[in-house]
Amino acid sequence: MPDLVPSTGPDAGYRLTNVDDDERLIQLWLRSKSANSKEAYFRDLSQFLEYSNQTLSDVKLDHIWDWVDHLNSLGLAVSTVSRKLAAIKSLFSFGNKVGYIPFNVGAAISLPKIPDELAQRILTESETKSILAMAKTFRDSVLLKLLYFTGARVSELTTLKWKHINEVTKLGDHSGCIVTLIGKGAKSRNVVVPQTAWSILLELQAQEKEAGYGSQNDPVFRSRKGGSLSRIQIWQIVKNATSASGIQRNVSPHWLRHAHASHSLDRGAPTHLVKETLGHKSLTTTSRYTHARPDDSSGNYLDV
Repeated sequence: MPDLVPSTGPDAGYRLTNVDDDERLIQLWLRSKSANSKEAYFRDLSQFLEYSNQTLSDVKLDHIWDWVDHLNSLGLAVSTVSRKLAAIKSLFSFGNKVGYIPFNVGAAISLPKIPDELAQRILTESETKSILAMAKTFRDSVLLKLLYFTGARVSELTTLKWKHINEVTKLGDHSGCIVTLIGKGAKSRNVVVPQTAWSILLELQAQEKEAGYGSQNDPVFRSRKGGSLSRIQIWQIVKNATSASGIQRNVSPHWLRHAHASHSLDRGAPTHLVKETLGHKSLTTTSRYTHARPDDSSGNYLDV
């Protein structure tokens, strides 16, 4: 079975090492995916093809079922298995749609239902404050606080530049700034943050300018090499602060986004406002947080 390797050039995607008809299909399939999605899809697809030892046209339903059984035997999380299987289904659906694969074998496989474990990933306000207080550096402190203040995704902070932050002298009864986040599909949204966040951002920019950075096109959260911090580096900053706080939970940057939603709703923020801040497509997604940690139950009204 040929191996998948990255291709190079301005139109880089992924290809098979031996030139065959599968190569073009995979390139076309990956063409519309984001850079991060390409990496994930490439990894999942290469694992499947290596395990099945088949070309795409030779893959049968049994090969996919065997792959699913193999993944389950590894003890992977249901969400991980579902993601890997979704990549395979997407490729075969695409191949069938363009007429390359006559029968979409992936259509017969349903994705496993992912249990809703949102409640387990919501930090209390006390836990959140403990994590924010344990940043190693001032830059890390600002990063953690901005994750929490804005509910930003990690990818949105990796692309954040100083030109995306603008002061607003009056925000209701307060002053502060507006942070423009570039989200999924290059969609942008403006998030208002309070004066406390604006103050520490100004202080960070002043430090950056002393170091020769901090101009409009420079990243807000800079690595030692001068570029933006990577997703992995931001993940490690959160991990280090969590460990230093003594919290024994597998906290990731996305947990601070969950915390933003849950805590703001608990404190009376309108659901539609939280939806706009987080960039959710629908109120249904935002409303999940109102049920994740209920403070009341119908059982309390029973006469027992």
